[in-house]
Amino acid sequence: MRKLLKSIATASAAVLLALTSTLVYYNVSLPDSFYLEKGTQLVVNSDLHIKAQNSGEAYVDQSLSKSQQNTAVLKLFGLIPVKTVDVNVIERPMLIPGGSPFGIKMLTDGVVVIGTSDVQGSDGGSCCPAEEAGIKIGDVILSMDGNKVAGNSDVQSIIESSGGKPIKVTVRRKNQEYVFSIKPIVSALDGCYKGGLWVRDSSAGIGTVTFFDPQTNAFGGLGHPICDVDTGEILPLAEGDVMGVEISGVSKGKTGLPGELIGSFSSITPIGSLLSNSDTGVFGKLGSYETANKAIPMALRQEVQAGPATILTTLDGDQPKEYDILIEKVDIKSKQETKNMVIKVTDPELLEKAGGIVQGMSGSPIIQNGRLVGAVTHVFVNDPTKGYGIFCENMYNHIDSVEKKD
Repeated sequence: MRKLLKSIATASAAVLLALTSTLVYYNVSLPDSFYLEKGTQLVVNSDLHIKAQNSGEAYVDQSLSKSQQNTAVLKLFGLIPVKTVDVNVIERPMLIPGGSPFGIKMLTDGVVVIGTSDVQGSDGGSCCPAEEAGIKIGDVILSMDGNKVAGNSDVQSIIESSGGKPIKVTVRRKNQEYVFSIKPIVSALDGCYKGGLWVRDSSAGIGTVTFFDPQTNAFGGLGHPICDVDTGEILPLAEGDVMGVEISGVSKGKTGLPGELIGSFSSITPIGSLLSNSDTGVFGKLGSYETANKAIPMALRQEVQAGPATILTTLDGDQPKEYDILIEKVDIKSKQETKNMVIKVTDPELLEKAGGIVQGMSGSPIIQNGRLVGAVTHVFVNDPTKGYGIFCENMYNHIDSVEKKD
């Protein structure tokens, strides 16, 4: 009898431990808040067996950032409470899906340090004044001796005219400002003062429009930030232009070698302004957006599900075409805002022409069940037929940054 009771107790403890572990896992794996369209119930499309019990009445406001907040209890199998989440009731945005290419010309806010090097001094010695001062790769130089730095030429001019006197350099590093003192030295090569700095003040490239808001002329694209190719840091935007682009061809992607769209700016006249370079993409305003696509509802993240979908992208010219894909996995609480879905290209034409996902397709809208669910962001280097996608909700949350700057 004692052995039986001991076995029952052991089994009960094991079940309780397993249940506790499951509840902890689900609590961590689920978001702390959801958006919800007025008049609907919260339903979480996920491989987690979760049902929501809504509480209270909700009233809608006009934007995601100004929504009425309530709560809901998420339950495992509809029975065991897992966590209480905030529910923000909104009016669902209607957005025109993009798919067309656009060009980017941007100037940085300050200059980005992309490298440092030793300077061979006129006395025969060598050192790197920037490193000795404490400046690091990825720092953004904002000013030197109180003078705002707007370009590479500013840095060069201030250092060369220093006469060897220490220069106070204000930099931004990880959203904090620091002040360092660089003492330039005379270079044995040309007799000019040098600081051992390599900096960048601009960037250009091609991406794909994700959505256009016909009410405000705001657009979102890329689905990920523009980063410096050397440091990997997000480039701080001072100002930028949106340019028209025409795609002339595709370099097909292969395992271990990502392909890319080949294109060029179709005009020297900007078609819009770039106003934000954020974690979830680039945003700005367009003068207009000519497309045959009609506005469709934006999907909320809990509505996205594994299964068939399509993407809009442009492989030639400037007009997008729809291609079949499969959403293989949905992660509603990914710590990486740009990697919420794993997608796989299934369309024979897209596979034949591009091999799958290629560089330049970032921002291509993903459509499922008549809703705009997100955008393509990254390609798997070891399998170009697969890549990551971002929820459109994550991108749309940054539209406020465009409205504030406009």
